[in-house]
Amino acid sequence: MHLPHLARRRFLALSAGAGALMVAPQMVLATVPGERRFVFIIQRGAADGLNIVVPYADPAYATLRRELAIDPAGATKLDGHFALHPALAQMGQMYGQGQALFIHAVASPYRDRSHFDGQNVLETGGMHPYAVRDGWLNRLVGLMPRVSERAIAIAATVPPALRGRVPVESYAPSSLSQPSDDLMRRVGQLYASDAELHPLWSAALDANAAADALAVRQDAAGLGRLAAKFLTKPNGPRIAMLETGGWDTHTGQQGRLATQLRALDTLIATLRDGLGADWANTTVLIATEFGRTAAANGTGGTDHGTGSVAMLLGGGVKGGRVLADWPGLGPSQLYEGRDLRPTIGLDGVIAGAAAEALGLAPDLTARTLFSGIPGKPQTGLIV
Repeated sequence: MHLPHLARRRFLALSAGAGALMVAPQMVLATVPGERRFVFIIQRGAADGLNIVVPYADPAYATLRRELAIDPAGATKLDGHFALHPALAQMGQMYGQGQALFIHAVASPYRDRSHFDGQNVLETGGMHPYAVRDGWLNRLVGLMPRVSERAIAIAATVPPALRGRVPVESYAPSSLSQPSDDLMRRVGQLYASDAELHPLWSAALDANAAADALAVRQDAAGLGRLAAKFLTKPNGPRIAMLETGGWDTHTGQQGRLATQLRALDTLIATLRDGLGADWANTTVLIATEFGRTAAANGTGGTDHGTGSVAMLLGGGVKGGRVLADWPGLGPSQLYEGRDLRPTIGLDGVIAGAAAEALGLAPDLTARTLFSGIPGKPQTGLIV
């Protein structure tokens, strides 16, 4: 599929200033009939669900997290057990308005803690890495009545979730890649014992973090506005995918996670404001490939884990609640003695949310998106 010259010029004009959101911004949009809208946001890097929706009433939480523990007094209390990270101020307000639902202790079928494999399972809907070639979001578009110009990707490459038989064209503003978390950790180790270079390295990191925090929030707002412009066009797309990166917080998690969450909060709020009245017909699903360890590590962060949190937001979401079959954080309750044990299947959450958001049959949607899904799709998520 190729965009006509005039359409391409308008497309580029809308894309101006999108830049890079949290390391690697990408947006995918699919055209389907109707006024309902479904947006999937992936958090690449394994977002720490335990510090996003905080189980402050679990007695083991503060002990495991030590200096990384979120003080519930400064967070948004959701109920008698959970609180929302203070950086998610707009989402906290949406929760109070019944437009935000948090699903905790959730995970895909994947259990081996590799980013690449975990993201592949999450995006393809397979039971194992690389067992399925196309993506569940592409198959979701295929369930909708046939239309012309099915999908557009604002991305350097089409994400696996939207790869498949539905044609997709991609575009992305050029941007320099960011250094990996592992590289930054190794460089820091090299300078750790150098009396002259270590203070300079630390000062440079502090200055860079401050600049990045401002840039990320500005960029998040730009991406939210851009997505809203496409989603509100009379004959525009009704399904979108946004990619965010930078969630791999092995070191310096406290400040880094707060920056990431403020940007995500800005993205959601800007998308809501840009959609206007169409927010009432919109469902936003946010999910990550897996969570992080229950205990803090020795470098001010957390390592690759298992269970995490998924988030549903929108005017049609049956929100104002936390959905959880809480397994506990005691030593005998953790998965393999180290991670939050998953008790809700992310596949079922995705299938149920997508079906209810777009007015599809939940069982058919679950079978199409996740052929190996255990049990039934999660329903009762959307009003």
